[in-house]
Amino acid sequence: MKPTYLMDDIQWQQLIENVADHFNDVTIKRGFQYFKQGKVKEFAMPDADHIAAVVDGSELYEVDLHLSAFAASRCTCPVHTNCKHMIAVLLNYANEQERSVHALVNAHSAGFTRLATKADTRNTPPSRSNLSPDHKETTRNALSKTASKIPDMPISEWHDLFDQCIALNRVNTQNSQYVQSALASIYAVKPLLSPGMQQLYGLHAHLRVLEKLVPQSSMPGYPSHTYMGYYTQIAADELKEAIERDFESPLELTDEPMQEVRIAETLAYLRRKMLTESRNGTYFSDVYYQFWLHWVHPERQDSSIYTEELQHLQAAEEELGTTLARLPWMLARSWMHIYQSQDNEAWLLLQEAERAFPLKISSSQLLLFLQTLRKAEDWARLKDGLRHIGPLLHSHRDDHLQDYIHDWDLVLQHLPEAEQDMWDTLVGMLPFAGGMYEEALLAHEKWRSWIDYQLSIRSEPLSFRVSVLQPIEKNAPELLLPFYHQAVERYVLEKNRASYKAAVKLLKRLFKLYKKIKQESRWELFFTTFTSRHSRLRALQEELRKGKLLS
Repeated sequence: MKPTYLMDDIQWQQLIENVADHFNDVTIKRGFQYFKQGKVKEFAMPDADHIAAVVDGSELYEVDLHLSAFAASRCTCPVHTNCKHMIAVLLNYANEQERSVHALVNAHSAGFTRLATKADTRNTPPSRSNLSPDHKETTRNALSKTASKIPDMPISEWHDLFDQCIALNRVNTQNSQYVQSALASIYAVKPLLSPGMQQLYGLHAHLRVLEKLVPQSSMPGYPSHTYMGYYTQIAADELKEAIERDFESPLELTDEPMQEVRIAETLAYLRRKMLTESRNGTYFSDVYYQFWLHWVHPERQDSSIYTEELQHLQAAEEELGTTLARLPWMLARSWMHIYQSQDNEAWLLLQEAERAFPLKISSSQLLLFLQTLRKAEDWARLKDGLRHIGPLLHSHRDDHLQDYIHDWDLVLQHLPEAEQDMWDTLVGMLPFAGGMYEEALLAHEKWRSWIDYQLSIRSEPLSFRVSVLQPIEKNAPELLLPFYHQAVERYVLEKNRASYKAAVKLLKRLFKLYKKIKQESRWELFFTTFTSRHSRLRALQEELRKGKLLS
C-alpha cells in the first residue's frame, strides 16, 4: 500500500543528499540487491518523517528511519545504523512515491558531479553558480523577496525568476540530478500561495525545467529533427510523469482576480510551445491537452473559451509562419471542434492531418479524442468517434487497442443497437487490428465468425491455448471441424516428421469431436479415406501407429 504522506521535490532532493552523506557505495549496492529481491516485508509511515519497516536479512530486522534526522535512525541488525537494510527501505519508499530508484542508487554520482563542477570552475570568471555561500544566500533572499509578488507577476516573469533560481546550482549536466537540483532551488523561494496558485506554480516549475531539457526546432519549418542524450531523455520522461501527477488533482479555483489571468497566460505559453515543438517531440503537446482535459474543460460551462482558442490557433498560422509545427496545430484545432460539438469539422481535420502526416499521429493523441467524448457520456458521439478514430490506429498495432475496444463496450452498454457499427468498423481495421477483432468475437460469442476469420488467415489450431478453444468446443463443436481438417492437410503436405506429429495431434482432436457430436460414422469414412490416400507416407503411418490411431 502506498504511504499516506507524499514528499515534495525539495524533500526528494534532500533525501538523495542524505543517502550520499550517510551511506557508502558498497552499502547502497547491497541494499539495492535486497530491494530488488523484495526483502522489504513490512512498510509503514506513522507520520510524514518516520518510516517503520521489516527487512528479511539473515533474520527479520526492524528498521526505524527518521527522514529529517538520519543520525537517529536505527536497525536491529548487528551494524545498527547506515546499513543495507536501511537502504532497501529507502529504495522501497522512493518506489512507493513513484520517484526514481536509480537516483538514490546513484546518489554519490550527484555528489561527484558537484565536486567536479567546483573543481572545474576554480579558474573561470565568477558566475552565479560559483558565488560564495554568503553571496549565494544574499541572492536567494533577494529572489525570495521577488517571489513574494508571484500572484501579481505575469507567467513570463515567473519563468525569469525560475531561471535565476536554476542559475544558483552547480549541477549543469542535464540529467535527473540536474532536474532535482533545479526544482529544489525553485521551491526554496516559493511563497505562501492559495491552493490554485500553488498548483500553477508547481506546474510551471516543472515546465520551465522541462524546457531546459527539450531542444526546440532549430530550423524554419516542421521537418527538422532534434535529439536528446540518453540521460537527458530519462530526466525529461521523469519530468513528464511529474507533470501528469500535477493534473491528478483538479485545479482549485478561487475568487482571486489574477488566477484567471494566469490560466490564460498558461494556455498561451503551452499553445506556443506546442506549435513550435520539434518534429519528434510531444512533451508540450501532451501537457497542452492534459491542461485542457483536467484543469480547463471541467470548470467551463461557457463555450466561448473554445471559440477563442480556435481563433488563437487559426491566427498562429500567420504569426508563426514557417516555424509552425503543422501536425499539432491541426490536431489542436480538431480538438477544439470536439469541445464545441462540431464533430464533422473535427473528423475532417483529423483525416486531413493523417493524409498530410501519415503514421505520425500517436495513439495516445488519438485516444484523447475518445476520452473527451467518454467523459461527456455522449454515447452516440462516442460511437461516431470510434468509427472515425479506429482506422487511424493502423500504425500502432496493439498499442492502446484495449482502451479502444473498451470504449466500444461502453457504447454497447448504452446503445446495444450499435453492435453492427462496431463489427463493420473492426472489419475495416483488419488486418492490423486482428488480435483485437478475434478477442471481441470470442467475448461476444461470435463462434462462426471467429472460425471463418481463422480459416481466412490460415491460423494454426495448435498455436491456441486450450482455454481459447474450449468455449467453442462446448457451444459449437461442429465449427471446429473445418478448422482442424484444413490444418491437418497443410501439415501432411509439409512432409516432415514434425508436421506429421502435429497432424496426428489434430486427428486425435477430430476423433473426439466426431464422437462428441455423435457422428462416428463420418469419422470412420474420413479416416479410412485419409490413410488410404497417404499410405505411401511411411513416416506418417508410423506416427499414426504411435498415436494409436492405427493398429
